[in-house]
Amino acid sequence: MDQDMIVLARVRLLSANRRVVRGDEGLWIYRLLTQVEPEVYGSKLAYVLVEASASPLVRELPERRLALLDEAVEVAKGLDTSNPYRAKMLARALAARQRELEGRPAKPLASDGQEHRVALQEEPQGRV
Repeated sequence: MDQDMIVLARVRLLSANRRVVRGDEGLWIYRLLTQVEPEVYGSKLAYVLVEASASPLVRELPERRLALLDEAVEVAKGLDTSNPYRAKMLARALAARQRELEGRPAKPLASDGQEHRVALQEEPQGRV
């Protein structure tokens, strides 16, 4: 991992002076920093990925939207179960992915609903 890129990502994150950096810059920052500190930046990456999937830039690109949502689900699943944002981000990513699949003319895969149920079952009760 290029340490200069990590420092640059952290500088951009700090200079943004926002709780969450959005758009392409946010995707770049959080994708990079999640590789280094997944528990710190993973939930923000999942959030930005779901947000990016609703962007007008990918409105006519259903495969790209689904790829972003698949990545969001994987990032959220990868968070430790003790992470306070895991359940919320996983639920948000799975719901957005399900909406995307239901909005497509092609029939969703049978395993999609099963993955959704399994992911929700692994969440500790009482967390949101």
